[in-house]
Amino acid sequence: MNRRIVSAIASSSTAVAAFTVLMTGSAIAESPFAGVDTTPFAGTRSRAEVQAEVMSNRDTLTAAASEWRMQANEPKQLMSGRTRAQATAEYVGSRDQVHALNAEDSGSAYFAQMPQQAGPTQVAGGQATR
Repeated sequence: MNRRIVSAIASSSTAVAAFTVLMTGSAIAESPFAGVDTTPFAGTRSRAEVQAEVMSNRDTLTAAASEWRMQANEPKQLMSGRTRAQATAEYVGSRDQVHALNAEDSGSAYFAQMPQQAGPTQVAGGQATR
């Protein structure tokens, strides 16, 4: 019991000492505007001139908008040759296999029941044999 009390006092005093060291140091907060140039800017062209230039490069404008749209989190329309019924039937058909592979033995019993397929054996640096 006494060891626990001594241990608790020691750890709390260490935490207090660390906190004191952190608080006595000088802290300088960084600003996101630290490296920003704050010199005043005065444009040389009118608003109408800038709008005319933007509208003259319409293909660039639409390409940029398309790029922005692609980076947004909009759902993409996916096309598939399979129907919902086919996907559901495939899922239902493979449920037993998925259950067997996720079993406690990681599918060992399932693979032991599968028929063995004899195929060519590849030996390092040698020819394939049967």
